[in-house]
Formats: sequence, structure tokens, C-alpha cells
Amino acid sequence: MSVSGVRAGTMETRNDLGYRLSALAKIVELGPGRVDPALIAEAGQLLLRAGDRLKLSGDHTVVALAGGTGSGKSSLFNRISGLELSPTGVRRPTTARTHACVWGLDGAGPLLDWLQIQWRHRFARASALDRGETQLHGLILLDLPDHDSIRALTDHEADRLIQVADLIVWVLDPQKYADAATHRKYVAELAGHEAVTVFALNQADRLAPEELAECVVDLSDLLKREGVQHPRIVPTSATTGRGVNSLKSVLAESVAYRRAAIQRLEADLDRIMAKLTKVLPARDALTVQPTVDLARQEGLTDALCDAVGVPAVGEAMENVYGVRSMDWVGWPYARWAARLRPDPLNSLRLGNLRDEIKAVTAASVSAQPAEVENAVQALGDGLSAQMPEAWQNGVRDAARSQLSRLPQVLSGELSEIAPRLDRVPGWWWLLKIWQYFLVVLFVAGVGWAGAILLYGVFKIGRQPSDLLGDVSALPWLGLMMISVLGLGLLSAIASRNFVVLGAGKERDQLEREMRRRISAVSKDMVVQPVEQELRRYNDFFAALTTTRPHP
Repeated sequence: MSVSGVRAGTMETRNDLGYRLSALAKIVELGPGRVDPALIAEAGQLLLRAGDRLKLSGDHTVVALAGGTGSGKSSLFNRISGLELSPTGVRRPTTARTHACVWGLDGAGPLLDWLQIQWRHRFARASALDRGETQLHGLILLDLPDHDSIRALTDHEADRLIQVADLIVWVLDPQKYADAATHRKYVAELAGHEAVTVFALNQADRLAPEELAECVVDLSDLLKREGVQHPRIVPTSATTGRGVNSLKSVLAESVAYRRAAIQRLEADLDRIMAKLTKVLPARDALTVQPTVDLARQEGLTDALCDAVGVPAVGEAMENVYGVRSMDWVGWPYARWAARLRPDPLNSLRLGNLRDEIKAVTAASVSAQPAEVENAVQALGDGLSAQMPEAWQNGVRDAARSQLSRLPQVLSGELSEIAPRLDRVPGWWWLLKIWQYFLVVLFVAGVGWAGAILLYGVFKIGRQPSDLLGDVSALPWLGLMMISVLGLGLLSAIASRNFVVLGAGKERDQLEREMRRRISAVSKDMVVQPVEQELRRYNDFFAALTTTRPHP
């Protein structure tokens, strides 16, 4: 197979990893407050590490030899490199600093700087001149400090490089291959990294063939119990060279395909996603409607209208409309007669009705904050019922984010549209003019009839005009006066009906305007924050689905 084909596949995998890392960045952006902070921090560290590694040489594969004291790790490092590069001896830990051997220096400098390998501990193999070593061109082999060292500095360095190496070779010895310090702290934590993990059972020369086979089987079973489903175990001996070529072949394969760096990042990504999926629901029940449906919005508006007291304000407006109309559209004679009795309007304090209606509006809002809170809470509960608990809390918090200001804002909005009690509809003026015109006609009729009685019937004085003494006009004049009274009474009755209709219309307009404003406030202060949280939820799980490994 040609090298170009391998690189094409690598580029495709690299692009797929790029998409997954971009989705992970979205999870890190949207997850705070909804996901365990430790997981968010771990994901953020992976993003930084992946960004740094992918910018560096893709033609080099970083292989770390890791192991405990006495495992023969440095001896194996020297045997693979073919040089005495890393000190060995009986004093432990022998390796205090990481040593690196590089096959092919071109482009390796920035990568070694990122790995923080000191210059005096960097060694190069000119693989083109080394017969049989060209297969390792692109290998950066690290001899790590012993991970179980009592020196905190070297222990930290080993941990750091184990986290960033493309491929890890765990060097184990027959006496300590089941050491809990190695398995609990490292191997179990890196379960799922089989593609970038190799186990070298070193010092195989100390065992008989049967004992070696038994150790390999036992180690394999142990690793499988710890989650390493397909462990790669290579028996080696740094002393005799047994198995070293097999280990070199494994390393050469990784170097040739140039996928170890991406496989390591994919394994790290899969590990984080496995932790996330433990606390999140199955992928087939993730998304929700990103907007609040009209029925829920209408329900919220209805609840807030009741909490604010919109019906009470509308009823007050209707009553005030009817009471004030009595001064304009009632039959004047009836009003004048009513003045002879105690005035019931005084008890209504008409002069302060505007302030009273504003007070009713404000009192409805401030006196019933619990109902406002219940309306908002009901919306949050209904929308988040099928969500994970953390996101349920997020939706509820979004709905309640401006709850402390909501009653005051509603009160201010409704106070602005309190009805003008001094406003007089135009038709009231026309009807009042008409009624006073009828009053004038009736008074004129009474005067005319009196003149006829005075001049035509009782013959008192000299009549100034024949019309004022024509007795025959009295029946017609009486009929006219009765008609004027009847017309006035009918117009008063009709006007009262028009007043009732007008009051109902005014109430409807007022309640519609109040409802419109309440709806606008609820959308701005409740619905929009909730929809923003719903979109955040959907974006988070879309990113989660993208980040999960493909089946």
C-alpha cells in the first residue's frame, strides 16, 4: 500500500476528529452549571492538548516507555535505540529526567519543546544511515521517570507525559506486573486506549517458557478485568534482546501509519464521552422544541392577567364609564329631580377615580407576587418535564431569572394605560345637546300654553299675537309637549343602552391592551430566557451526539 493512501486516510480521520473536537468545545461552552465541573475542566484540558498536538508535527509519533522502578525500562530504551542513552544501574530511581531518542529530526524540535524535553536529554538517530532502522523514521522514543518514584518532581513529569504521549508502552516485570500502583492509577484510567497502549513484559529471560506463558495469560486476564478488552502484550528482555524486534515492529507499524497521535486523542475523547453519557439520557430522547408553543404562551399570559387583576381593572373601568355617563346622557329632568334626594355619587368619590384605578392595578400586582411566581414556575415545569435534572433546573432558573422585577414591570406597564376618566366621547356631547334642545322645546311649550290660557281663556290683558291667544292650539300644543317628554324619555333609555354597549367596548379595549402589554412583558422577561435555555439544551446535545464515537 502506498504512503499517499495512508496519509489520505489519516487526513479523513483527522477531519472527523476535528469535527468532534469542535463539538466538544461547544459542550465546554454550554456545559457549565449543567455538567460536573470536573468533567468540564477535563474536557477543556483535552481541547488545549489536542489543539497543541495537532498543530505540531504529524510525521512524528511520540512513544513513551513508562513503568515502575526495577522494570528495566531504561535498559529497554537503550536496547531499542541501540545506544547507551539513558543511565541504568542499581540505584533507584535511576531515570530522574525524561530522555528522548529521535529517528528523523526534521520538524521534531517544536514537538520536543512542547513535550518539555531538555536539550541535553535529546538524542538523534540518523535512521537513513542505520541499516534496518528506516522503518522507525518519525519515532520519538521517550524514557520516562519511574511513575512510582518517591521524588515528586519526577512523578509529576511521568504523569504529564503519560497524558500527552501518542503511544504508551508499559514496561512491566514478572515480579511486579500486577502492581496496584500501576493498574489503579494508570491502566484502569486508560481503559479504551488499546489502540495506543502496548504492554511489554520485560525480563522474560528470567522465566522458563512455561512460566512466561503463564505470566502472559495472567496479565491478559488482569487487563481484561480492568477494561482493556484486547491487550497487546509483548514479552521482551533488554538483557538478551529477546522480543525487542517484535516490539520494534509494533512501534514501526504505528510510525508508518502516522495515526497514533489521532488515535490517542480519539481515545481520550471517547473516555470523556463515556463519563458524560453516564449522567445523561439516551440519544433518542435528547432534543426538545426550541420555542415555547403558543398554547403555553397564552396560558402564561392568562395566569399573569389573573395575578395582576386585569378583570377587576376592566370591571372598575366599566362601572366608572357608566357612572360618569349619567351626567351627560341622562334625561335632565330626572337628574334635576335626583338632586332633591341625597346624592349617591358622592360615595363614589368620582374626583379620585383615576388614582383609585391606578391603585387597584398596582395593588393587584404587588399584593399577589405568589400568583405571578406560580405562573412562571408552571411554565418552567411544563417545558422541562422530560429533561435531565440539571437541565430542568436550568429551564426553571431561566424562567425565574427576572422574577424579582416582573411584578414591578407589569405594574408600570398597566399604570401607563390607566383609563382617562375625564375623557368625554363625542356622541355624549351630541346627545346632551339634543336633550337640552328637547328641554328648551318643552319649556317653550309650557310658556306658549300659559300665554294661551292667560290671553285666550282668562282674557287677561291684550295678546301681543294671535298665536298666543288661539285656544284651538292648546290640544296640539299639549300633544307636542307630551311628545317632547316621550322623545326625551326614549332618548334617555336609548342612550343608557348605548352607554352599556360603550362601556363594554371600552372595557374590552382596555383588557385587550392590558393583555397585549402583559403578553409582551412575559415574552421579554420569561419566554425569551426560557427559549434561550432550550436552544442551549438542544445545541449541547447536538454537540454531544457529534462528539460521541460512531458505532
